[in-house]
Amino acid sequence: MTSGQPLKSQPLPRNRNRDLEQQVREPTLTIAQVSERTGLSHDTLRYYEKAGLIERVGRSTGNQRRYQAADLAWLEFLLRLRETGMSIADMQRFAALRAAGNVSVAARLAMLRAHRAELADRIRTLRRNAAVLDHKIDHYEQLLLDEHEHQHEHEQPGSDELT
Repeated sequence: MTSGQPLKSQPLPRNRNRDLEQQVREPTLTIAQVSERTGLSHDTLRYYEKAGLIERVGRSTGNQRRYQAADLAWLEFLLRLRETGMSIADMQRFAALRAAGNVSVAARLAMLRAHRAELADRIRTLRRNAAVLDHKIDHYEQLLLDEHEHQHEHEQPGSDELT
């Protein structure tokens, strides 16, 4: 996988008739609702659309963005890609392949396999690092325990009582 510059991309066009038909059949979500569900800011959602990560979102008669269930599902997948370290440029490449349809399934599969392999490597590294931290934590806990036991050995019975 490469992590070069993000592709200069225009939002993918949508079929306006299809948008209107979908809105009649399927409830849609506002940008505020999608932001609340995904944790993405309004600005990030607009950026994702402008960068070509999501298709041009349908609009209401008042020209407000209206997201469909499929848009929300795609955004959730993009979040998984981002959270697992995929670059914006690679996410853009993946989105472009997705927009190409079934002819790009093999390329998308290859991208996901490569990304999964990178993720597995990072997980192995994190586990090794966690084991080192666990060892150090155990060491410090033992030092404190030894110090505590040593202090109790030197205490005289009843030395903390008033006479």
